[in-house]
Amino acid sequence: MRLFAIGDLHLSMSGDKPMDVFGEHWKDHHMLLERNWRRDVCDDDTVLLPGDLSWAMDLEEAREDLEWLGRLPGRKVVIKGNHDLWWASLSKLRSALPKGIIPLQHTALRTGPAVITGVRGWITPLWDEFDEERDGKVYRRELLRLEMALEAAGGLMDRRRKLVVMMHYPPIVGGAPTEFADMMSDRGVDVCVYGHIHCAPGCWPERLDTESGGVLYRLVSADRLDFTPLELAV
Repeated sequence: MRLFAIGDLHLSMSGDKPMDVFGEHWKDHHMLLERNWRRDVCDDDTVLLPGDLSWAMDLEEAREDLEWLGRLPGRKVVIKGNHDLWWASLSKLRSALPKGIIPLQHTALRTGPAVITGVRGWITPLWDEFDEERDGKVYRRELLRLEMALEAAGGLMDRRRKLVVMMHYPPIVGGAPTEFADMMSDRGVDVCVYGHIHCAPGCWPERLDTESGGVLYRLVSADRLDFTPLELAV
């Protein structure tokens, strides 16, 4: 069993949100993603999806996107991104999601060589656009949610397994650790995969993949990976 990650799929099977408005490399990106996914991922593998799965506004509208995702090989572990407005309560998600798609919300699971947990996160005071009045409450709430998620993961850990965290927002900004990163270092996280960041081909900033405080950080936005799930070495 192998572990893969890819985020920011931005699916819109039943909507009118074509992603190629953000660049020609997004044209029919779901077809490229499916081809690469089926080539590389097997049924007994696990794929981590750190948010922004669908542009849908509610679960019913997201159904076609989620069913498409459910038909792909492997078990899919998902967290909420800032654009996942269809995301509902954990109980509703568990009853509505196709078989093989597992939502995490302050929860954790053991899969093969790893224990997986995750949270959405938020922009932090290291971001130029951070505004305390607008963002401070949400930021601190997401820090608390990460603490809860790591507590849940701790109960599943043993010496054989690595601790892997999914976040949607970057926990490293310009190579500098945020409070999210500091917490992960303190709790012995091994790997953190994150998304949210998009760039034109050839224009990606440096230090998006880095190691800080003992944690390996990997940006896994779909366009960064040329729409190919990234195999994680754990």
